[in-house]
Amino acid sequence: MPLRIGTAGWSIPRLTAASFPTEGTHLERYARVLHCAEINSTFYRTSRLATYAKWAASTPDDFLFSLKAPRTITHESALAPAPQQLKDFLTQTSTLVEKRGPILFQLPPKQAFNPTRAKAFLTLLRDLYQGPTVFEPRHETWFTPEAESLFKTFHIARAAADPPRIAAATQPGGDPTLVYYRLHGSPRIYYSTYTPEYLEALSKAITPHTWVIFDNTASGAATENALSLNFLS
Repeated sequence: MPLRIGTAGWSIPRLTAASFPTEGTHLERYARVLHCAEINSTFYRTSRLATYAKWAASTPDDFLFSLKAPRTITHESALAPAPQQLKDFLTQTSTLVEKRGPILFQLPPKQAFNPTRAKAFLTLLRDLYQGPTVFEPRHETWFTPEAESLFKTFHIARAAADPPRIAAATQPGGDPTLVYYRLHGSPRIYYSTYTPEYLEALSKAITPHTWVIFDNTASGAATENALSLNFLS
């Protein structure tokens, strides 16, 4: 699996426009330079099958999308969804075909690790979907040997997140065959840019089977940071 660096969404701010081709849709231009993007809109709603198919057709053969799982699964049902909810999400995004990359399950900050519930959910998930999967837990009880063992058993990567709610969240965990960084901007979440020193250190730490997604999109910093890290790597 090659190293993949991208952003949440595929906007091209004016500041970085010169780094991208001038012709095509935003996605077509973006995908000629960066090789992945995270779709966050799926957390709130799914798009039409034709929309996902169009996105897939608009990108090069080696491009991948990661998808944020719906809040109905992660938040409202707290990882105890009706199986049909999960089936529907997988079906609705299936027209991405080979462009569908990792599915990201970001958990609410107050959701503690319940071993019985977590194992039941991961069993259901793996019955329906065997592809790359990432969890971004935000409660300290998920950063334990028991939770780590469960992630590895079901081949689930645990995202490294910045800024972290707890110190352990800065380091990736779970399945070692997939490493996934979600960089939300620090100190001001969604706005702050990352310093050259931070990006230089990150470039030395990441490996070929790593995804790095910049989510500090509110001020356009994500695209600039992704381009810088891509150059360094």
